[in-house]
Parts: sequence; C-alpha cells; structure tokens
Amino acid sequence: MNEGRSDPQQQGSAADCLRHWWRDNESALVPVLLAAVTLAWLLLLFGRWGFDDPYVTYRYADNLLTGKGLVYNAGERTLSTVAPLYALLLAALGNLWPDVPRLSNFIGLISLVASALVLMRWGKRGQESGGMIAGLLLGVWPLMLQTSGLERTLLMLLMLVGFHAVERSRLTAASGTLALAGILRPEGLLAGAVAGVAILLRRRTLPWRAALLYLVPVAVWYCALWINFGSPLPVNLAAKQQQAQMLMGTDFVSGFLQLLRQYGRHPLYWLHGALALFGLAQVVVRARHWGLLLAWTALYFLGYSLLGVSRYFWFYAPLVPAVAVLVGEGVVGVVGGLRQLRIPHFFVAGSAGLLIVCLLAPPLASTVAMAWRPDPRLDVYRQIGEWLRSETPPEATVGTLEVGIIGYYSQRTMIDFSGLVQPEVAQQLASAGTYEGSTKWAIERFWPDYVVLDRAAFPRLPATDWFGAAYSPARSFAGLENLWLTVYERTETQ
Repeated sequence: MNEGRSDPQQQGSAADCLRHWWRDNESALVPVLLAAVTLAWLLLLFGRWGFDDPYVTYRYADNLLTGKGLVYNAGERTLSTVAPLYALLLAALGNLWPDVPRLSNFIGLISLVASALVLMRWGKRGQESGGMIAGLLLGVWPLMLQTSGLERTLLMLLMLVGFHAVERSRLTAASGTLALAGILRPEGLLAGAVAGVAILLRRRTLPWRAALLYLVPVAVWYCALWINFGSPLPVNLAAKQQQAQMLMGTDFVSGFLQLLRQYGRHPLYWLHGALALFGLAQVVVRARHWGLLLAWTALYFLGYSLLGVSRYFWFYAPLVPAVAVLVGEGVVGVVGGLRQLRIPHFFVAGSAGLLIVCLLAPPLASTVAMAWRPDPRLDVYRQIGEWLRSETPPEATVGTLEVGIIGYYSQRTMIDFSGLVQPEVAQQLASAGTYEGSTKWAIERFWPDYVVLDRAAFPRLPATDWFGAAYSPARSFAGLENLWLTVYERTETQ
C-alpha cells in the first residue's frame, strides 16, 4: 500500500547526508562550479571570436587534415608559425571537430579557466584568498580573452601546472609538463630554465631522471624542425623584428608603455597598479611561492625587449598572470593590515568585498564591450577568402598584407606583403620603410595572380601607372568601420 511513498526519516537522512557531503567538499567544489559557469559565459561571448594572426597556424592544421603536410603553402617548407605543435594538436582534434577556428577558441577558453583554477590551488600555499582573486582576474582580463584563439593560453596553462608541480616537489610531472611548454612555443623554454635553476638551488643536486625527461623530447623536437624546415626559428620572428624598424613601426617596449597609458585613462586601473606594487612587496616578504611565475615573467619581458619585435597586443597577454597574482597578494596585504589595526570584522569584510568589486568591474566591462564589438576584419576577410576559393583557379596565387583569414578560407598560394610567409619579403621591410614599399617589392618579385588591397592602407598604390598596367579591379568588399578592400586581377603577363 505504501510502496509509492517515501519514508520521511529516509528523506531527512538523505538531506543530512547531502548537507554533510557539501560541507566536506565545499572548498573544492566552489571553484569548480565557478569555473564551469565562467567557461559557459565565456564560450557564449567568445566562442566565435577571432583575429587574423592565429589563422596562419590554423592553415597549417587544415593542410595537415587535407593531406598537404605541415606547410602553409603546398610544396613550400617554410615555418611561418611559432607553434607547429599546436597545429598538430588542432589537426588531430580536427578529425572530430572540423571547424578549426572554433575548436581553437574552445581549447583557449578551457585553458584560460583551467589556468585560473591552478592559480587558486597554487594560492593555498600561502593566503588562499590571494590565489582566488588572481584566478578571478585572470579569467575576465580582456587581453587574455582577446588572445583565446592563439596557443598562448594553452602555453600559460602548461607553465602554471609545471611551476606548481615544482613547488610541490613533483619533478616528474613538472619535467613532462614544462617539456610540452618548451615544445609548444620558444617562450616555454624559459619556463624550463627558470624551473631548472630553482630546483638546483633548492636541492643542490641535479635530478637526472627529471632532467632527461625534459631535455630529450625538447631536443628531438627542435632537431626535427631544423631538419624539416631548415631552421627551428619561424620566419615571422624576423618579419616582426623588421616591422619594428619601419617608419611607422613601434617596438615591444614602446608598445608596452602605450598600453600602460591606455590603462591609466581608467581611474580604477590605478587601483590595480597600486595593489600590484604592494603585492610585489608581499611576495618578497611572505608569498615566495609565486617566485617561479614572477621570474619567468621578468625573463619573458626582457627577452621580447631584447628581440626588438614589433608591438602586437597578444605579446603582452603572458604578463597578465603575474599581474593578477600581484594584485591578489596586494589585496591580501591590505586586508591583513586592516585586521592588525583591530578594525571591526564587518568593516574589514565589507572593505574587502568593495575592493574586489572595484578590481573586477573594469575588466568585466571591457570584456562585455569587446564581445559585442568583434574584429570587423573577420567577416570581410572571410568573404574575400571564400570568393577567391570559388571564383579563382586552384593554382592561383594571391598577394595581400594580412594572409591569415583570407589564406585560410581561400586555400590559395599566398604571397604575404608583411613578410610572415616569404623570407625574402621579411628582409625588405626595414629598407622599404612602409608597407606600400614592401608591397611594391613583393608584387614585382612574385607577380601574384590576384592582389587584395585595403583602400585605407594603400591609398596611392592602385593609382600608379605600373600597377594599373598590370592589374584591374575584379571585386570590391566593404565592411564595418570604413573597411573597403578591392581584389585586383592580373591582366598583363609578366
């Protein structure tokens, strides 16, 4: 008679068990639930985010998927991506998810959220709230989300996991993870060097097993790149060094100062700066477990400054984790100081909450605004690429200033006027002085079948006699923010 009814005592017992289970696991579950909600929100906002540079690596992955090999242009063994391993990863997963750009965004956003969780866990070695605040800031910082389609967020995750493993004396896990970081991008090699020095200083002996686990795969990988491409260094490194020397070029350090001035226009970002400076003092005095991350960040900044590369916004994203950590430790130091003054607990708690709100508000506002204003080039470049793929012969060559999106969707042999694909063009950038100069040189050197020019970037070139004699307009494309591009077809046989 009572089979369909539940026992109230059993219900109470189950509810009690659930409460006890939540209480026992709350500290571990809250960050995971927060991460899941954050990931869903970020995927909604940035799942289709994109800009031109990552599409160079996407094309390597797509060529692998279609059997053309690890190349950008079919038949040309030129290393134009800094992250060939990432291209291999995208190609492997591309069999399951063929939309490579969205797949890469998904990997990037997962890596970003996972990195925030690592900071939260890492922070438990000191004041847990410092890691929690650092993770929150990292997960919503606009620079990190802007670069989510690149391999840099995955690199950040690998380095943070590796550094955390070193701090916990798990050297085998640290060696394997940091080896992957060093293979993924050259900056990852700095992480291995920092970790190696720290281990030697702490242990006074070299753990050979861990050292070999790191050194062997790294050496094999870079030797393989050397054999396959003739050099382990990508072409685009030289191109970006040359771009910084052009008449309108801006080097890495100057770009960093411009970025600081941009942040300085928002009053609340001054709060981030002040807390970061205070947090640095806190790290020196008591929170030394963040030392590996800060050391790598300093070496990264020094390395890029010495390389003299041009300013690109994604070059500054790797600085964000250290900044987030310093701000988090600064908050911990301020709250600790208030407690030492024996200020009432409710006032301390309220001040800490208000401080965190003020810290999160600017990046959150910028993140939402950025999500609603995607890069206007993404849509128009895709239209151009798809038109070229459908309206031009498969063997056609196409020259343009930005080859990422157009090259990915056109699947045509690309001539890059900014030097990221052809080493010869990269060598001309500084001497040409402007992109109009390098474009003129590249056209006269390669005579591509089609040329794509932005009217704003090249106001004079289409009107020159030599260009008008060789090319005629084939199709124009318009986009937002006064984007107006024309595809020119070669009419004169060279």
